[in-house]
Amino acid sequence: MLAKIRYLYTSHDRKAQQFRYVLLALDALSIAFFIISSFYFGHPLVENIDKILGAYIALDLAARFVAEGCERRFFLRIFTILDILVIISCFAPQEGHYLAFLRAFAITRLFRSYCVLHRLRNDVPYFKKNEDTVVNAINLIIFIFVMTEIVLQTQIGRNPHINHFIDALYFTITTLTTTGFGDITLQGTDGRVLAIITMICGVTLFLRLIRSLIRPNKVYFPCSSCGLYLHDRDAVHCKHCGITLNIPDEGHV
Repeated sequence: MLAKIRYLYTSHDRKAQQFRYVLLALDALSIAFFIISSFYFGHPLVENIDKILGAYIALDLAARFVAEGCERRFFLRIFTILDILVIISCFAPQEGHYLAFLRAFAITRLFRSYCVLHRLRNDVPYFKKNEDTVVNAINLIIFIFVMTEIVLQTQIGRNPHINHFIDALYFTITTLTTTGFGDITLQGTDGRVLAIITMICGVTLFLRLIRSLIRPNKVYFPCSSCGLYLHDRDAVHCKHCGITLNIPDEGHV
Protein backbone atom coordinates (compact mmCIF):
# COMPACT_ATOMS: atom_id res chain seq x y z
CA MET A 1 0.00 0.00 0.00
CA LEU A 2 2.77 2.44 0.94
CA ALA A 3 4.67 1.57 -2.24
CA LYS A 4 1.52 2.25 -4.28
CA ILE A 5 1.09 5.68 -2.69
CA ARG A 6 4.72 6.60 -3.36
CA TYR A 7 4.34 5.45 -6.96
CA LEU A 8 1.23 7.56 -7.58
CA TYR A 9 2.67 10.71 -6.01
CA THR A 10 6.28 10.57 -7.19
CA SER A 11 6.55 8.42 -10.32
CA HIS A 12 6.95 9.96 -13.77
CA ASP A 13 4.98 7.15 -15.43
CA ARG A 14 1.99 8.21 -17.47
CA LYS A 15 -0.48 6.51 -15.09
CA ALA A 16 0.92 8.33 -12.06
CA GLN A 17 0.92 11.67 -13.90
CA GLN A 18 -2.71 11.15 -14.90
CA PHE A 19 -3.54 10.46 -11.25
CA ARG A 20 -1.93 13.73 -10.19
CA TYR A 21 -3.83 15.62 -12.88
CA VAL A 22 -7.05 14.14 -11.45
CA LEU A 23 -6.06 15.52 -8.04
CA LEU A 24 -5.42 18.89 -9.68
CA ALA A 25 -8.92 18.79 -11.20
CA LEU A 26 -10.43 17.93 -7.79
CA ASP A 27 -8.61 20.89 -6.26
CA ALA A 28 -10.04 23.16 -8.97
CA LEU A 29 -13.54 21.82 -8.29
CA SER A 30 -13.15 22.38 -4.56
CA ILE A 31 -12.20 26.01 -5.17
CA ALA A 32 -15.23 26.42 -7.45
CA PHE A 33 -17.39 24.99 -4.64
CA PHE A 34 -15.97 27.46 -2.11
CA ILE A 35 -17.02 30.30 -4.43
CA ILE A 36 -20.49 28.91 -5.24
CA SER A 37 -21.20 28.01 -1.60
CA SER A 38 -21.02 31.71 -0.68
CA PHE A 39 -24.44 32.10 -2.34
CA TYR A 40 -25.90 29.51 0.07
CA PHE A 41 -24.50 30.77 3.35
CA GLY A 42 -25.51 28.57 6.30
CA HIS A 43 -27.14 25.80 4.25
CA PRO A 44 -26.68 22.34 5.91
CA LEU A 45 -25.63 20.77 2.59
CA VAL A 46 -22.79 23.28 2.25
CA GLU A 47 -21.55 22.40 5.73
CA ASN A 48 -21.60 18.69 4.91
CA ILE A 49 -19.70 19.17 1.64
CA ASP A 50 -17.20 21.32 3.55
CA LYS A 51 -16.47 18.36 5.80
CA ILE A 52 -16.13 16.01 2.81
CA LEU A 53 -13.63 18.37 1.19
CA GLY A 54 -11.79 18.69 4.49
CA ALA A 55 -11.53 14.90 4.70
CA TYR A 56 -10.27 14.72 1.09
CA ILE A 57 -7.56 17.33 1.73
CA ALA A 58 -6.55 15.55 4.95
CA LEU A 59 -6.22 12.20 3.14
CA ASP A 60 -4.25 13.84 0.34
CA LEU A 61 -1.95 15.48 2.90
CA ALA A 62 -1.40 12.17 4.68
CA ALA A 63 -0.63 10.45 1.37
CA ARG A 64 1.92 13.15 0.49
CA PHE A 65 3.54 12.72 3.89
CA VAL A 66 3.91 8.99 3.25
CA ALA A 67 5.09 9.51 -0.33
CA GLU A 68 7.89 11.80 0.84
CA GLY A 69 9.23 9.33 3.40
CA CYS A 70 7.36 10.47 6.54
CA GLU A 71 9.93 13.16 7.31
CA ARG A 72 9.04 15.68 10.01
CA ARG A 73 10.24 18.62 7.94
CA PHE A 74 7.25 17.95 5.67
CA PHE A 75 5.08 19.76 8.24
CA LEU A 76 7.33 22.82 8.21
CA ARG A 77 6.68 23.59 4.54
CA ILE A 78 4.48 26.58 3.78
CA PHE A 79 2.14 24.61 1.49
CA THR A 80 1.66 21.94 4.17
CA ILE A 81 0.80 24.59 6.76
CA LEU A 82 -1.69 26.20 4.36
CA ASP A 83 -3.32 22.80 3.71
CA ILE A 84 -3.68 22.28 7.47
CA LEU A 85 -5.34 25.70 7.81
CA VAL A 86 -7.78 24.81 5.03
CA ILE A 87 -8.62 21.50 6.77
CA ILE A 88 -9.27 23.34 10.04
CA SER A 89 -11.55 25.81 8.29
CA CYS A 90 -13.58 23.00 6.69
CA PHE A 91 -14.28 21.37 10.05
CA ALA A 92 -14.63 24.61 12.04
CA PRO A 93 -18.03 25.65 13.44
CA GLN A 94 -19.96 27.32 10.63
CA GLU A 95 -21.99 29.74 12.77
CA GLY A 96 -20.46 33.06 11.83
CA HIS A 97 -17.83 31.30 9.73
CA TYR A 98 -15.23 31.88 12.44
CA LEU A 99 -12.37 30.30 10.53
CA ALA A 100 -13.95 29.90 7.10
CA PHE A 101 -11.80 32.64 5.60
CA LEU A 102 -8.89 30.18 5.82
CA ARG A 103 -10.49 28.29 2.92
CA ALA A 104 -9.06 31.00 0.67
CA PHE A 105 -5.68 29.30 0.95
CA ALA A 106 -7.12 26.27 -0.88
CA ILE A 107 -6.31 28.01 -4.15
CA THR A 108 -2.59 27.60 -3.41
CA ARG A 109 -3.10 23.83 -3.79
CA LEU A 110 -3.32 24.30 -7.55
CA PHE A 111 0.35 25.21 -7.68
CA ARG A 112 1.63 23.90 -4.37
CA SER A 113 4.91 22.56 -5.79
CA TYR A 114 7.35 23.02 -8.60
CA CYS A 115 6.39 19.50 -9.75
CA VAL A 116 3.17 20.93 -11.18
CA LEU A 117 5.05 23.62 -13.06
CA HIS A 118 7.53 21.03 -14.31
CA ARG A 119 4.75 18.82 -15.66
CA LEU A 120 3.07 21.79 -17.37
CA ARG A 121 6.34 22.71 -19.06
CA ASN A 122 6.57 19.21 -20.48
CA ASP A 123 2.89 18.65 -21.31
CA VAL A 124 1.66 22.09 -22.46
CA PRO A 125 3.74 23.86 -25.14
CA TYR A 126 1.87 27.14 -24.61
CA PHE A 127 2.82 27.14 -20.91
CA LYS A 128 6.48 26.50 -21.73
CA LYS A 129 6.53 29.43 -24.14
CA ASN A 130 4.60 31.87 -21.91
CA GLU A 131 5.51 30.57 -18.46
CA ASP A 132 6.35 33.94 -16.93
CA THR A 133 3.07 35.51 -18.06
CA VAL A 134 1.00 32.50 -16.96
CA VAL A 135 2.65 32.38 -13.52
CA ASN A 136 2.09 36.12 -13.05
CA ALA A 137 -1.59 35.68 -14.00
CA ILE A 138 -1.90 32.81 -11.51
CA ASN A 139 -0.29 34.91 -8.76
CA LEU A 140 -2.74 37.72 -9.52
CA ILE A 141 -5.73 35.35 -9.37
CA ILE A 142 -4.50 33.82 -6.09
CA PHE A 143 -3.99 37.28 -4.59
CA ILE A 144 -7.46 38.51 -5.58
CA PHE A 145 -9.11 35.25 -4.45
CA VAL A 146 -7.45 35.31 -1.02
CA MET A 147 -8.32 38.97 -0.42
CA THR A 148 -11.91 38.42 -1.57
CA GLU A 149 -12.39 35.36 0.65
CA ILE A 150 -11.05 37.22 3.68
CA VAL A 151 -13.47 40.09 3.03
CA LEU A 152 -16.36 37.67 2.44
CA GLN A 153 -15.85 35.43 5.46
CA THR A 154 -15.28 38.31 7.88
CA GLN A 155 -18.28 40.36 6.65
CA ILE A 156 -20.97 37.89 5.56
CA GLY A 157 -23.85 37.69 8.02
CA ARG A 158 -23.02 41.07 9.59
CA ASN A 159 -22.74 43.39 6.59
CA PRO A 160 -26.01 43.90 4.65
CA HIS A 161 -24.04 44.89 1.54
CA ILE A 162 -21.95 41.71 1.33
CA ASN A 163 -24.07 38.59 0.86
CA HIS A 164 -21.99 36.40 -1.46
CA PHE A 165 -18.66 36.07 -3.29
CA ILE A 166 -19.53 38.55 -6.07
CA ASP A 167 -20.28 41.31 -3.54
CA ALA A 168 -16.94 40.69 -1.81
CA LEU A 169 -15.12 40.52 -5.17
CA TYR A 170 -16.69 43.83 -6.24
CA PHE A 171 -15.52 45.54 -3.04
CA THR A 172 -12.05 43.97 -3.28
CA ILE A 173 -11.47 45.03 -6.89
CA THR A 174 -12.71 48.59 -6.37
CA THR A 175 -10.51 48.90 -3.27
CA LEU A 176 -7.40 47.30 -4.76
CA THR A 177 -7.63 49.54 -7.81
CA THR A 178 -8.23 52.53 -5.47
CA THR A 179 -11.46 53.32 -7.37
CA GLY A 180 -13.52 53.22 -4.18
CA PHE A 181 -17.12 53.90 -5.28
CA GLY A 182 -18.22 53.91 -1.64
CA ASP A 183 -21.46 51.96 -2.15
CA ILE A 184 -20.04 49.08 -0.08
CA THR A 185 -18.15 49.69 3.15
CA LEU A 186 -16.86 47.23 5.74
CA GLN A 187 -18.52 47.14 9.16
CA GLY A 188 -16.80 47.66 12.50
CA THR A 189 -13.26 48.55 13.52
CA ASP A 190 -11.91 45.25 12.21
CA GLY A 191 -13.62 45.99 8.88
CA ARG A 192 -11.91 49.37 8.64
CA VAL A 193 -8.55 47.77 9.45
CA LEU A 194 -9.17 45.19 6.71
CA ALA A 195 -10.08 47.98 4.26
CA ILE A 196 -6.85 49.81 5.10
CA ILE A 197 -4.82 46.63 4.55
CA THR A 198 -6.62 46.04 1.23
CA MET A 199 -5.86 49.57 0.05
CA ILE A 200 -2.19 49.25 1.01
CA CYS A 201 -2.02 45.93 -0.84
CA GLY A 202 -3.65 47.60 -3.84
CA VAL A 203 -1.05 50.35 -3.97
CA THR A 204 1.86 47.94 -3.56
CA LEU A 205 1.22 44.32 -4.55
CA PHE A 206 -1.81 44.51 -6.87
CA LEU A 207 -0.45 47.17 -9.22
CA ARG A 208 2.92 45.43 -9.32
CA LEU A 209 1.25 42.14 -10.30
CA ILE A 210 -0.72 43.89 -13.04
CA ARG A 211 2.45 45.49 -14.35
CA SER A 212 4.34 42.19 -14.36
CA LEU A 213 1.45 40.56 -16.22
CA ILE A 214 1.43 43.22 -18.95
CA ARG A 215 5.22 43.34 -19.16
CA PRO A 216 6.75 40.08 -17.88
CA ASN A 217 10.19 40.22 -16.24
CA LYS A 218 11.37 37.29 -18.37
CA VAL A 219 11.16 36.69 -22.09
CA TYR A 220 11.15 33.43 -24.03
CA PHE A 221 14.19 33.38 -26.31
CA PRO A 222 16.08 30.07 -26.72
CA CYS A 223 19.85 30.47 -26.52
CA SER A 224 21.49 29.13 -29.69
CA SER A 225 24.34 27.68 -27.65
CA CYS A 226 23.01 26.12 -24.42
CA GLY A 227 19.24 26.21 -25.03
CA LEU A 228 18.31 28.31 -21.98
CA TYR A 229 14.96 29.84 -22.95
CA LEU A 230 14.11 32.32 -20.16
CA HIS A 231 16.13 35.52 -20.01
CA ASP A 232 15.80 38.99 -18.51
CA ARG A 233 14.17 41.40 -20.93
CA ASP A 234 17.32 43.54 -21.15
CA ALA A 235 19.78 40.62 -21.20
CA VAL A 236 22.73 41.04 -23.59
CA HIS A 237 24.49 37.78 -22.75
CA CYS A 238 23.13 34.36 -21.75
CA LYS A 239 23.71 34.02 -18.00
CA HIS A 240 24.31 30.28 -18.41
CA CYS A 241 26.90 30.10 -21.21
CA GLY A 242 27.78 33.78 -21.81
CA ILE A 243 27.03 33.86 -25.53
CA THR A 244 25.76 37.14 -26.97
CA LEU A 245 21.99 37.21 -27.36
CA ASN A 246 19.92 39.19 -29.83
CA ILE A 247 16.56 39.45 -28.08
CA PRO A 248 14.04 41.50 -30.12
CA ASP A 249 12.48 44.42 -28.25
CA GLU A 250 10.50 47.58 -28.94
CA GLY A 251 13.62 49.24 -30.34
CA HIS A 252 13.96 46.70 -33.18
CA VAL A 253 12.24 47.38 -36.48
